[in-house]
Amino acid sequence: MTTRAVRRVGPRGASVPSRQLRAGLAPAAAAIALGALLAGACAPRDVAAPGVATSATASEAGATEPSASAFGVLVMAHGGTPEWNQAVLEAVKPLKARYTIEVAFGMADAASLQEGIRRLEAQDVGRIGVVRLFVSGESWFERTEQILGLRPGAPPRTEHGAGHAGHAAGHADHAAGHAGHAAGHTGHAAGHTGHAAGHAGHAAGHANHGTDHAGHADHGGHSMELFRVDTGASFALTTEGLADAPEIGAVLADRAAALSKTPAREDVLILAHGPGDDAENERWLTKLDALAGAVRAQAPFRRVNVETLREDWPEKRVEAEKRIRAFVERASRDQGKAIVIPFRVQGFGPYAEVLHGLDYVADRKGLIPHAAVSTWIERQIAALEAGSFRGPAAR
Repeated sequence: MTTRAVRRVGPRGASVPSRQLRAGLAPAAAAIALGALLAGACAPRDVAAPGVATSATASEAGATEPSASAFGVLVMAHGGTPEWNQAVLEAVKPLKARYTIEVAFGMADAASLQEGIRRLEAQDVGRIGVVRLFVSGESWFERTEQILGLRPGAPPRTEHGAGHAGHAAGHADHAAGHAGHAAGHTGHAAGHTGHAAGHAGHAAGHANHGTDHAGHADHGGHSMELFRVDTGASFALTTEGLADAPEIGAVLADRAAALSKTPAREDVLILAHGPGDDAENERWLTKLDALAGAVRAQAPFRRVNVETLREDWPEKRVEAEKRIRAFVERASRDQGKAIVIPFRVQGFGPYAEVLHGLDYVADRKGLIPHAAVSTWIERQIAALEAGSFRGPAAR
């Protein structure tokens, strides 16, 4: 008798019968198996896990959830230098023994997402949990839903695969996407050790960034294309960013501890990208200050402060730079030292340029690599797998 193929679902090791019944199955067995699959597909999944964007009912947005469809994970990350990319891959590496995981680099770049989805579908994955590895949970959320077909707004892919009809539309929401873009531009300036190098890398990635988003046409080596992907999979997306994650307090505390020599004479500055909107910026600062509590508890530092550079909005950046430099200068004036911790997914961004000529210490690492980020990713995966999924709406 012909044996049936089995397929991985969620954590590796679990299996269910293949959707395609093998030719050697008896008709009765085939009917039983088909009935089981249909019953599972019709079962309601309307309870959403915290921090996960799902549909309330199976009828919304063309929701589909075949019970025999394997679960896989697509991690979205900005991408940049080889070091940046490798750090992301290292963060997901401990989870690959338990989950089918692919990474899509780029800030919601349709071409990169399409390729990641194809790789998962080639492994028989039909339910895809999308973990958005950004500082802010708001970053590129609507754009991602458009690309996946979960909400209108993304045009179909052209014959040439360019999707340029929607390219300008993708940049129209660029400022909003940068609400959480502390994850984003770290690759452009990672490893820059001086003013000239920091400025050169920053200018290369941000030409006229505050006013001309066309400078992002090839962001981090990705096209930033906007089109609706071709897929039969269903999706669930995370809504939590790293700034919302309690695990990240441990990352900040560890970074400060590694750089500290005499806490009572040290001032710690946690520095993030920041959004353009003032009210949203205040929300950023509130979240960052809460996470900074782990640094305050870790050692008796003289001062612990949080700031956002608001680096893509020139007028607001000018004022932010003044405050940032004043904080570092005061540490030296008070016979101490400033410790600067970048709240970016990876790297030091343009901060070497901003702090040029000042006395401070920094390891320039960002939030990865660190085991706590892997823990956060795994928590997101568990919430996604336990939640419900949405399929693309009818075209």
